[in-house]
Amino acid sequence: MTTFKVILEYDGTRYAGWQDQRNARTIMGELKKAAREVLGADAEMHGAGRTDAGVHALRQVMHLKIGSDARQPVDVIQRRLNDLLPADIVVLHIERTRAGFHARHDAVTRTYAYQISTRKQAFTKKYVWWVKEELDVEAMARAASMLTGRHDFVCFRAEDPSKAGASTVVVVENAEIETDEDVILFRIEASHFLWRMVRRIVGVLVKVGKGEVSEAEFRKLLEGRCDAKLDVAQWTAPASGLFLEHVRYGERK
Repeated sequence: MTTFKVILEYDGTRYAGWQDQRNARTIMGELKKAAREVLGADAEMHGAGRTDAGVHALRQVMHLKIGSDARQPVDVIQRRLNDLLPADIVVLHIERTRAGFHARHDAVTRTYAYQISTRKQAFTKKYVWWVKEELDVEAMARAASMLTGRHDFVCFRAEDPSKAGASTVVVVENAEIETDEDVILFRIEASHFLWRMVRRIVGVLVKVGKGEVSEAEFRKLLEGRCDAKLDVAQWTAPASGLFLEHVRYGERK
């Protein structure tokens, strides 16, 4: 058995998400095909985060395991994988690691970043959400600061049949909003994320910025007190602006 830790970046625009799916083009599907060609065997793969359709990654982490001893140097494996992968999926780094390493289970936190543009973008429109209305960024930042800590995000999650009955409590290490010229950047680091949680948080933050949701109403949602008048699902931000930015591991990684 050989286990690799792999760091990737990808543009998710053309893909139906990370996870392998029948009759759909996915990031993992492309990686499996390339790995089979390079390593001569089917590989077990798991990513640290299961990004949705259209979501991007700056530093996704996955483990890759094959049942045989891969004798090729890792730089050769990396080069051959990149030669075979589409241009919008790139292996940034690959290393041999301990047999028990699991990219998802061993991760301590994940960090996602979301880009909101305050103007029409000619070159980066695939990577932002253009909000035409004027936004109160200070109000959005105050609401974002409420996210830090342990909260029940039941109001912000989409139903995930594969995780029926799972806890909706998430520990958020940090959440903040900053601006860079025409872009409002929301960044959140947490132990894990519920399905579509980040995009729904962003959607509500934009409503706060527009003055359509009060900071008190945002706090109410954050306390797990869902309100039928606050249609969070309908406010889900588009996938285009979302990036898996970083995955943090403990000292053993």
